[in-house]
Amino acid sequence: MIRIVQSFYVKSAANPADYPASAYPEFAFCGRSNVGKSTLINLLTNHHQLAKTSSHPGKTRLLNFFLIRYKDDDQGTEGRLQFTDLPGYGFAEASLVEQEKWRRMISHYFEQREQLRGIIVLVDIRHPADEKDILMLELLRLRGIDHCVVATKADKIGTTKRAKTLLLLAKGLGLKEEPIFPVSALNNTGLDALFGWLSQRLS
Repeated sequence: MIRIVQSFYVKSAANPADYPASAYPEFAFCGRSNVGKSTLINLLTNHHQLAKTSSHPGKTRLLNFFLIRYKDDDQGTEGRLQFTDLPGYGFAEASLVEQEKWRRMISHYFEQREQLRGIIVLVDIRHPADEKDILMLELLRLRGIDHCVVATKADKIGTTKRAKTLLLLAKGLGLKEEPIFPVSALNNTGLDALFGWLSQRLS
């Protein structure tokens, strides 16, 4: 399994012409605004100021690219990959023009980022399946893009209720083969399964 040893912010971009050139495998993080994408990236990299977090939903309206150096102690190897923080969807104050701009930005990214290995879709474990998350997952299936789901704020659900809550959430989201991982940033738990998922897609 991999462990991240170094991470850097590369740049932010809206258009494919401005994406950073890269030959490294890439994983993108998407979800509703304020679901915790930046927090999860900071947690995975153990770099708490890498991705900027905000209390204002919808503040991230560009694609943010990060370069990651990792080691695989099992294989005795090391390598590089890239994380991309996608703009959040569903912020209430966004105009129709901004929502259409978001849709085009995401579509261009999915179509043109050839090194994309997988998408991590974040949802809040405390809430029932959301229509926008369901639509995103359907889009990923239609495009044949590998993905998993991370249920954030897992510490807010009691240990005895967590398995049932995940089962109901997975059913509501229409998950079939896709894994769902409960993660708590507060308790720093649930990352091993996600690191395992990432490692499988690097081999």
